[in-house]
Amino acid sequence: MRTHYCGRVDQTLIGQVVTVAGWAQRRRDHGGVIFVDLRDREGLLQIVFDPDKPQVFALAERVRNEFVLKVTGLVRARPPGTANANLKSGQVELLCQDLEILNRSEPLPFQLDETVTEEVRLRYRYLDLRREEMRDRLMLRHRITRAMREYLDNAGFVDIETPILTKATPEGARDYLVPSRTQAGKFFALPQSPQIYKQLLMVSGFDRYYQIARCFRDEDLRADRQPEFTQLDIETSFLNEQEIRVIMEDMVRTVWKQILDVDLPSPFPVMRFADAMRDYGSDKPDLRVPLKLTELSDVMRKVDFKVFAGPAGTPGGRVAGLLIPRGGELTRGEIDGYAEFTKIYGAKGLAYIKFNEIAKGREGMQSPIVKNLSDEALAAIVERSGARPSAECASAHGPTICIMHST
Repeated sequence: MRTHYCGRVDQTLIGQVVTVAGWAQRRRDHGGVIFVDLRDREGLLQIVFDPDKPQVFALAERVRNEFVLKVTGLVRARPPGTANANLKSGQVELLCQDLEILNRSEPLPFQLDETVTEEVRLRYRYLDLRREEMRDRLMLRHRITRAMREYLDNAGFVDIETPILTKATPEGARDYLVPSRTQAGKFFALPQSPQIYKQLLMVSGFDRYYQIARCFRDEDLRADRQPEFTQLDIETSFLNEQEIRVIMEDMVRTVWKQILDVDLPSPFPVMRFADAMRDYGSDKPDLRVPLKLTELSDVMRKVDFKVFAGPAGTPGGRVAGLLIPRGGELTRGEIDGYAEFTKIYGAKGLAYIKFNEIAKGREGMQSPIVKNLSDEALAAIVERSGARPSAECASAHGPTICIMHST
């Protein structure tokens, strides 16, 4: 039905007759000449309708947004000054010789460039997926999975599909259950991962397996949890930890280079779990944030303030501080906002100290907890955190604040 995708028509095709098909993104009537931006999955192409073909021109006058069209025409360069550098096909246009309206469109419930709620987007998902942003995301996902498959195939891995209707296995969440029609009272379980099957494959001699696997977990929706998700699932035999890490790092580097043209370091920086928990309080820290925690548990065990002394003296408990550059500029309302934010993660609150004039001791500190801490504890906090008052660090970081938290 077509010879080319709209977004792939470029200067190499000038002078050729091509056929394209897609959706009318926009129609413009400029004094007797009609322009239609035709859209498909590869992008846009400008179609020109001249009145020297009366039947085609009359048909073009009936075109509205999202009509589905088939157009045959001559590829020509756009007039000087009218090229669109933002489009792959922005240097050319298609002079229509034949037009067929494949399907009409009723007025849309929302325009594709309109900002609407997620509920509306999901109700009209077929329209939402026509938007450039959503199209680009799906195409990016396709390119990523294709790059991973190519890399793993070249590395000797075998793509094997495992069953979806399976037996319940002990995993970290609840299973989704599917009633069996042929065996009353019995159920299939949807897999939380292909764990059992890939171990069977290892025993069977398929020493390098991978699968773009669909997984299902019956748990509440959260930012990092979804009832169903897709993962790159891998299992290997006869490889140690370092060897599998080398393969996976190289795969990630290859994907980033192919998809984004970004060179990642080789090898990847490695951080010990203990160091991550000590410095960031998380096993997945965002290293774009340079701030690190300051350990204060040993200091707080000796104070009489039970809010800190209790966690510091409890096995597994901890008290730490965080030095905030320019933190002295935070208002009390902003600090209270951070305290509320930490409650999402189970903290009961935050204590803070603003350092105005350290040379004056506790008199130069602004905080509701200073009165509960000894001079030795305050001195240790200042020394370990490296806190400086406004006057000493205005040229570098400005005022600072030490926010302390206990876990």
